[in-house]
Amino acid sequence: MAVGLGPLPTLHPVPGFELGIASAGIKRPGRKDVVVMRCAEGSSVAGVFTLNAFCAAPVILCKQRFLGPVRYLLTNTGNANAGTGEPGLANATRTCVKLAELAGVPANAVLPFSTGVIGEPLPVEKIEAALPAALADLKADNWAAAAEGIMTTDTLPKGASRQFVHEGVTVTVTGISKGAGMIKPNMATMLGYIATDAKVAQGVLQDLLRDAANKSFNRITIDGDTSTNDSCVLIATGQSELPEIAQASGALFAALKQAVLEVSMELAQAIVRDGEGATKFVTVQVNGGATHQECLDVAYAVAHSPLIKTALFASDPNWGRILAAVGYAGVAQLDVSKIDVFLGDVCIASKGCRAASYTEDQGARVMAEAEIGIRIELGRGACGETIWTTDLSHDYVKINAEYRT
Repeated sequence: MAVGLGPLPTLHPVPGFELGIASAGIKRPGRKDVVVMRCAEGSSVAGVFTLNAFCAAPVILCKQRFLGPVRYLLTNTGNANAGTGEPGLANATRTCVKLAELAGVPANAVLPFSTGVIGEPLPVEKIEAALPAALADLKADNWAAAAEGIMTTDTLPKGASRQFVHEGVTVTVTGISKGAGMIKPNMATMLGYIATDAKVAQGVLQDLLRDAANKSFNRITIDGDTSTNDSCVLIATGQSELPEIAQASGALFAALKQAVLEVSMELAQAIVRDGEGATKFVTVQVNGGATHQECLDVAYAVAHSPLIKTALFASDPNWGRILAAVGYAGVAQLDVSKIDVFLGDVCIASKGCRAASYTEDQGARVMAEAEIGIRIELGRGACGETIWTTDLSHDYVKINAEYRT
């Protein structure tokens, strides 16, 4: 079940960006599983990609090409084309060549993206056969259909959109993403696509995406696994009447940065809300750290603990598990006598032990909610970090046990 995730919001078309969807039947006959996106000539593209050493063949090609004259993005679901070696790279290249031939652009103007089962050969013929239909379906208002077309174990499509007005001109930022499992991004999310009609220099755009990803996609975790295929791109089509943003300064840049961050944050949190088998949306906030990294270390120790995640699923306020996770997070010279822990608005531990005012009924009340906050005050400094995660349910095990069947 998706926690607090409803129908897609209004996804505003982005001038200079079109999307087309088709069925290749990669994993299931009739499923819309190929998405083609076209951006206007002269668009600038930024990208962040997985740091997994077994990165998929499409990731390798994207990293080589995204700084060039990109015109098309090609996504397939049902097959990750990862762990496939040189044949996988050749297959990814072949699909790009086919799309380029049909569209009349150079092959290196196509960026490939894949998601699905790792280690199986890419069904190139099926993808090639679906490309004409995807190209014929290209439309600026196809964001919602594309959000469904990139899904794998997702239960709901994920999208977000913002508009702002600068000097009388409306600027649009719209994005979609997919991901529900194998989520602990080490750069971005499993797949994410964000486009704007603003005109932005590539270097500025790259810094903008990296900053937004670090504050959103890089602050979510479902199971602590970093995918082989994580990719997130930000495309600026330059179709707006406003001048190019050549520097990371000024009112226009600030407004665009805020819009991109809001879209990224909404997409990232939607992934957690739709986590495989999730019944709880959990915010883990760590304050009072000496460094941001030690705050993250503590937050991830709590978020990745199977004992804590199963307690969350059972609505069991077993606060000792939280203390244990904080203690093994690896923070040097941690003084536990300074640590306070809160479950929602309830102080469950103070100065390193059970709070005198805490009762089991208080904890049970918070744990029964679908959205739960865990706040840890380290008492070491002024740094703080927040991440978002889920519980661990029976359905998570079932979904992943049956993923290939």
